[in-house]
Amino acid sequence: MARLILVCGPTGVGKTTYSLSLAKEIAAIKFSIDPWMQTLFSKDMTSLDFEWMMERVNRCSEQIWEVSQQILAVNGNVILDLGFTTKDQRDVFANRAREIGLDPEIHYLNASTDIRKQRVKKRNTEKDPSVYAFEVTDMMFNFMEPRFEVPDQDELKNGRTINA
Repeated sequence: MARLILVCGPTGVGKTTYSLSLAKEIAAIKFSIDPWMQTLFSKDMTSLDFEWMMERVNRCSEQIWEVSQQILAVNGNVILDLGFTTKDQRDVFANRAREIGLDPEIHYLNASTDIRKQRVKKRNTEKDPSVYAFEVTDMMFNFMEPRFEVPDQDELKNGRTINA
């Protein structure tokens, strides 16, 4: 049976690294939001405007879901590394999965702020193309930090928490 896995966690926790590894392990197609945003919209971003950014994230997410449905329909596995900052964002995809007969899995990655800041600094320096789409500045990190909503136990009933 096809699997849909939503990977979430705060900035710098390792969502993309985890998703890459898991995709190999379970033979899944992985979609990450950062390369989509970088390719399609980075040249248009003049400031860190959360509403502007989220409107474009939502556009990308809609297209990613269209392709994901096709993969799931042929019994393929899909991993979505779309940030899923809020419960509402996760609920949209979880409910879509249920509508097509799947029990979505939420994989929540957690690590301390200090560890995540170190990882972001390392990623910014190394620029490994498998995980680097754009530089995450301190301002961006701090901007996103209070916006992440930790999944509750109900969301995680078919998922897992990973201390990364």
